[in-house]
Amino acid sequence: MSEVVPFTAHFTDDAIVDLRDRLRRTRWPETATVDDWSQGVPLDYLRELCAYWGAGYDFTAAQQRLNRFPQFRTVIDGLGIHFIHVRSPRPDALPLVLTHGWPGSIVEFLDVIDGLTNPPDTSDAFHVVVPSLPGYGFSDRPSSTGWGIEHTARAWGELMRRLGYERYGAQGGDWGAMVTTALAQAFPHHVAGVHVNLPIVSLENVAMHDLTTDEQHALAMIADHQRWGRGYSEEQSTRPQTIGYGLTDSPAAQCAWILEKFWAWTDCDGHPERALSKEQMLDNISVYWFTATAASSARMYWESLRGVNLEPVRVPSGISVFPREIFPMSRRWCESRYTDLRMFNRLARGGHFAALEQPAVFVDEVRSFFRLVR
Repeated sequence: MSEVVPFTAHFTDDAIVDLRDRLRRTRWPETATVDDWSQGVPLDYLRELCAYWGAGYDFTAAQQRLNRFPQFRTVIDGLGIHFIHVRSPRPDALPLVLTHGWPGSIVEFLDVIDGLTNPPDTSDAFHVVVPSLPGYGFSDRPSSTGWGIEHTARAWGELMRRLGYERYGAQGGDWGAMVTTALAQAFPHHVAGVHVNLPIVSLENVAMHDLTTDEQHALAMIADHQRWGRGYSEEQSTRPQTIGYGLTDSPAAQCAWILEKFWAWTDCDGHPERALSKEQMLDNISVYWFTATAASSARMYWESLRGVNLEPVRVPSGISVFPREIFPMSRRWCESRYTDLRMFNRLARGGHFAALEQPAVFVDEVRSFFRLVR
């Protein structure tokens, strides 16, 4: 058994100097031929955010935010896995593993950990574990193939066992939702329940007659994503190494690659800073930049999108649908896969990065579901 060792996130002075130098020397393209985001991140806004990253952003404060909670690393199946682990003051709290996706990181969950571990009603308390996906953040980058969704889920099962947790809940969105459901499928006797904010459902297996207004809206959003929003996924699922060169070499490119999703996938009414602060976005982007994980994080697409597991999820499940989610599924669609669906809520505000955008609402949703399965 590999030991669990403490870890501290750190951006070296040399790395910060190098980032600032690269930002100063960025070779910018011309302005787009439109005055909106339809061709991608507008030049003026990207230059503004990159200038702030290089000159106004406080790297010391950013590292303090990352290190606010205890962090650790352990080796599972030969790969170093990084994770936050915060035990609740209540000894019998329910363990809960939270899994991020792309282009997210542990940063997504920093504002919800306190509410989950130390709630006003201690019966809602969780011991919280927040791993970095393989190839993401401060986890190691796989050097061979095979680290897709199912392998990651098995690693999470081993991680929870290693931490002494025999029965636990799981939560996630994006890749995190897929890892969460795979975890439940692999370890149904250990997973008390799963809560996801991006349910993955095969629309080939659901009824397409008598569509509700919500379902018609969902199909329209899915069609729009299919037409305009899949470029990143096509590249990362087919040629992750190729896109990785530019993103790893140019901080402006890495910033734009993630920033575009903060615009497209948040409930921001046309501008990402209506949903997230500059610090929130740059904290997350900085994790990708300083760990040089553009290519390795993209490989999750190459590993996983060729054969997505859509088998039923039979453990107790809860789903929270935020209005600006990429695929805002309906309850009856979700019931086609989540066979023990005990909670399904539609929220008034929020998008794909639910915990980051709406931390208080996210915490309430997680508490509400797990009250049903404790």
